[in-house]
Amino acid sequence: MNATAPIADGRVRVSLPELIALRSRVARAPAPPVVSRAQRSGQKPSRLHGRGMDYAESRVYQAGDDVRRMDWRLTARSGVAHTKLFQEEREGRLLILLDTNASMRFGTRARFKSVQAARAAAMAAWYAVRGSDRVGVLAFGAQRQLLRPQGGARGALAVAGAIATWDGLPPGGDETLSAALQRAGRLMHGASRVLLISDGFAVDDAARGRMLGLVAKAEVAVLAVADPLELGEPPAGRYPFAHRGTHYDVVLHGDRQRADFARSMGEGNRRLTDLCTGLGLRQRTLDTTADPLDAIVALLGTARGR
Repeated sequence: MNATAPIADGRVRVSLPELIALRSRVARAPAPPVVSRAQRSGQKPSRLHGRGMDYAESRVYQAGDDVRRMDWRLTARSGVAHTKLFQEEREGRLLILLDTNASMRFGTRARFKSVQAARAAAMAAWYAVRGSDRVGVLAFGAQRQLLRPQGGARGALAVAGAIATWDGLPPGGDETLSAALQRAGRLMHGASRVLLISDGFAVDDAARGRMLGLVAKAEVAVLAVADPLELGEPPAGRYPFAHRGTHYDVVLHGDRQRADFARSMGEGNRRLTDLCTGLGLRQRTLDTTADPLDAIVALLGTARGR
């Protein structure tokens, strides 16, 4: 596959019509639970019926909160800025962290990892709004963009449109996961759940500490996207590759060659799996040939307390 192909064919470039059409696939999945954004102070999630502007609670001010809703009395008493939350804001909010680093522009079967990640993100958006969540997306890596959470079909359409647009932009430099998580922590916009979609090559030594900080604010799940060549030792043979217009072959014959190649190719998935295992995060691995729906339902479709 050629990473420079400009056509949005759903293989090397994201196809917006496909992302929109995934709505019908998600509509046939079991409906997700509708839960409120309860705080970690012992409150339990409860189902919501409709919206209202009744006062719900106050919490520590976060970047992006409306200053017109500051809780000045609690701020004065505590010495820490607090903002008021109203009943409509207790809806769940899902923030998708989407890896757009250069390593995602790779694929040997069916599609690039970047395209599979986009498909998974779109399915997550359609699934979240079925459960009355608002949904937004934060791109990190080659693109560093934010779409704030929105509700309903309009929110899922906005996610699909943003992902397709970002996929067609000139790439910037790579970004470590720790840097991305630091940005996410500042740009949560009240998100109660976070879904990280990545191939893991951005995982660095500082990611664990940053992830711990994020876990303190929201429930985090991880979808690891991998090419089949990254998930096992390849058979002996000649493997053609293309990178930025340059074509070359990798010849693998000996057992040691193949083992070293498999270790190198699988490094990202191992890093991400180790991070999730160490922190007890919910994780699924998705290869580029699979339907993302089962993984999305497994990660987002179970009612969980905060």
